[in-house]
Amino acid sequence: MESSNDVACSNLPRLLSSFVDTFVDYSVSGLFLPPPPNPNPTRNPNPNDHSHSSALQTTYPTPDRLVAVGDLHGDLQKSKQAFRLAGLIDTSDRWSGGSATVVQVGDVLDRGGDELNILYFLEKLKREAAKVGGTIITMNGNHEIMNLDGDFRYVTKSALDEFRNWANWYGIGNVLKSLCDGLEKPKDPFDGLPLDFPGVKPEFFNGIRTRIAALRPDGPIARRFLSKNLTVVVVGESVFVHGGLLPKHVVYGLQRINEEVRDWISGFRERVSNELVRGRNSVVWLRKYSDELAKNCDCSTLEHVLATIPGVKRMIMGHTIQESGINGACDNRAIRIDVGMSKGCINGLPEVLEINGNSELRVLTSNTLYSKSYESPLQGNQKDGLGLLIPQHLPNQLEAKA
Repeated sequence: MESSNDVACSNLPRLLSSFVDTFVDYSVSGLFLPPPPNPNPTRNPNPNDHSHSSALQTTYPTPDRLVAVGDLHGDLQKSKQAFRLAGLIDTSDRWSGGSATVVQVGDVLDRGGDELNILYFLEKLKREAAKVGGTIITMNGNHEIMNLDGDFRYVTKSALDEFRNWANWYGIGNVLKSLCDGLEKPKDPFDGLPLDFPGVKPEFFNGIRTRIAALRPDGPIARRFLSKNLTVVVVGESVFVHGGLLPKHVVYGLQRINEEVRDWISGFRERVSNELVRGRNSVVWLRKYSDELAKNCDCSTLEHVLATIPGVKRMIMGHTIQESGINGACDNRAIRIDVGMSKGCINGLPEVLEINGNSELRVLTSNTLYSKSYESPLQGNQKDGLGLLIPQHLPNQLEAKA
């Protein structure tokens, strides 16, 4: 019969691994992550057999309160302002949104230097929200896919520095784990990567190499954070997607899209179709419904798509910056929520979309001008076909303190 000491000793490797992970997380992000409420079930490594793979939830019921947050692009300060606008976090950045459901439509990566900090911040909020009945859904944008593909055109120097810092602490954690006989030897994330890159300045070699290691499919950051993202999600009467959906995407299957992209990011699938995630007509790149002039939007195609998704009345998307703020087109069936808030974009004032039940749509904004002079310029532009959030009426703008 095992003594209590034997049991304690057998648990040491697992406890040590957990301690090291917590130590690394805090060193990288300055955050202590709460324990996950529902640990992920074991994944089946055979990509051709989904019979025992963990199910993804692609459809959610109508929540009492739904908040949609646009592209964040590496700007932690603006990200927190957006969440604070909607009363989702308190002054200590802890979840205060109760049972609300939040959808962040992707593009956390690129253009700014706080990418990992935002990923950790969202993960912390996911766990805090889950404890009180709240839900945070994160999504893939085209910039997540680009980085998984090793396309770093929009990466900043500060972002490379942030990933180098992560790699240093992650490496220390792996060394500590390798000292324990009861733990499996950690996989080297740099395995198979070159030491230099043609066309890249030598001082960036290490940063580029680190970013590839972290973000390639099955890389530590890709697997831990990006594999949890959805590519399309239905919440109540709204379908969310980063770019947009075409009829062929709906025919392909929304659940199938999510699972194939997830399995590719996790390393269980060698590739994912370009029609889903690459090219101008893919789910994360499409702009057919995002032109700021409503007359340029393909409303007939949008109507066809919405008619083929049961119960859905509107599509909510990011990807294309709306300099006039969050707005709607196609009789309010297309809602565009990317306001370019990151300093790496147009440094736009934070705004978020709020839906109470299935009906009332409101824009929560930090722009004090809206409460004073928002009415006349938008009314003046109505004849030019500027997309409005509420047909023939002004958007219901609420001023909030950021």
